Amino acid sequence: MSSRRIAVLTAGLSQPSSTRMLADQLADATRRELEARGQVAEVTVLDLRDRAHDVVNSMLTGFPSEQLQEALDTVAGADALIAVTPIFSASYSGLFKSFIDVLPRESLVDKPVVIAATAGTARHSLALEHALRPLFAYLRAVVVPTSVFAATEDFGGSERSHLAQRIDRAAGELAGEVVRREPASVADPFELSESFEQLLNRTH
Repeated sequence: MSSRRIAVLTAGLSQPSSTRMLADQLADATRRELEARGQVAEVTVLDLRDRAHDVVNSMLTGFPSEQLQEALDTVAGADALIAVTPIFSASYSGLFKSFIDVLPRESLVDKPVVIAATAGTARHSLALEHALRPLFAYLRAVVVPTSVFAATEDFGGSERSHLAQRIDRAAGELAGEVVRREPASVADPFELSESFEQLLNRTH
């Protein structure tokens, strides 16, 4: 079985967090779907709450901390991304958007993404389509058709609830996008595109 890396971005602010709970359910479902397709999923969860100060400092200075750089590299090197945010004022959270803003420009190009969100009421569900999907489309990610929204009452349903069905469907779509692509690779920023001999010849 080959191995694929899945990055899970969760922007919940509280502990415990319904946003993290939804992210974990999506990660578990994606792992199952990939295993059914002969792939092993290596899942890394990035809890933005733990990196909030680093994100702000990076925006102010232009230099990410070691911990934040590790998170940025995890996203860039992943075969797919699960992105989950709480909804505030009918859109994604400021912390979520700030992390996206410090990502290197090409990090999400052609990367399969599941978008998901949580809120206290189902009235915020359209934020997935009018806020998150356009954001990732702008970044040239491949957002799967099924988005997942969970209101507070959705977490108390039965095992095969509407939410569980959407989670499974989104995970299946994400796994399908992953397996039809080659494993992701991250370019080494210090790797020379030319040999030393070629560089020396250019100076003469």
